[in-house]
Amino acid sequence: MKMRWTSVVWSVVYLLLLLSLLSPFSIVTVFFLILPAAILFTTLNVKSFILHVLPVWLIAYLVHPVYLLLAVYFMIPALIMGRAYKRRVPAIRTLMLGAGTILAELLLLLLVGTAFFHFDLSSYVHDIVKMTMSPLRDVGGSNPLISDMAWSPEEMQMVSDATVQMIPFAMIVSSFMMAVITHALARPIMDSMGFSVPRLKPAREWMLPRSLIWYYLIGVIIEIFASGSKNSFLDMIAANLLPLLHICFMIQAFGFFFFLGHKRKWHPVIPLLFAIPILLFPPMRIIGILDLAFPLRQFMTKSKR
Repeated sequence: MKMRWTSVVWSVVYLLLLLSLLSPFSIVTVFFLILPAAILFTTLNVKSFILHVLPVWLIAYLVHPVYLLLAVYFMIPALIMGRAYKRRVPAIRTLMLGAGTILAELLLLLLVGTAFFHFDLSSYVHDIVKMTMSPLRDVGGSNPLISDMAWSPEEMQMVSDATVQMIPFAMIVSSFMMAVITHALARPIMDSMGFSVPRLKPAREWMLPRSLIWYYLIGVIIEIFASGSKNSFLDMIAANLLPLLHICFMIQAFGFFFFLGHKRKWHPVIPLLFAIPILLFPPMRIIGILDLAFPLRQFMTKSKR
């Protein structure tokens, strides 16, 4: 009975999250939409899952048909992650499956929109930038005190071009964030419901592939060549590859400080305090690079004679 009512509650949460997608809250709620469907799929058998989901989809369709399309869209990664939870797949692989599915859907949606609906992403981004910056330009034109701050059409075009170049980076990061948020909330929730879900390794054990160092060197070389050429493809690779690697090195730096805190028996808060300057001062990612390139952990923890 407890499980039954818990499932009903999650069905209601699922419906509310769906109905929020066309509201101003969607910028936040979209990151949680996979969660209830993944929990329902993991904790119920297929027949019960369908009986819980169909009423939600029917209500969503009656409110507006577009909600049903959105429900189907976000159901796919929920099923992928839910199936991984049922099979007790390692947590990192579950995250990769979820993030990869979301990213594949985004790419497919972009491909369909471009091929069949003649959607021009560059023009759309330019229109958004123009709409956002137009008030600043109008204010600058009417007020001589801030006229130097006004955006010219050339500057707005540069901003829109840079934004288009960073779209792959945004798609990858947002896909991964959705998967991480889903797992971070689903694991303790399902544990409380009696379903054991594999957890990620402790932060002190995080160790990314050392090959990232070589990718970073390749990215730096591409950036050097791109800065002296007009090759938009090289520009796009450099604009997306290096920021992604920077995030990886920051994660590696987090893992290093948690490892150091564990070995030296620091208070658990101290490694968290080290994470703050890493986020606020990006050059500190050099610690993550050193941790990958050299046996930094062994050097910092070896016994002194």
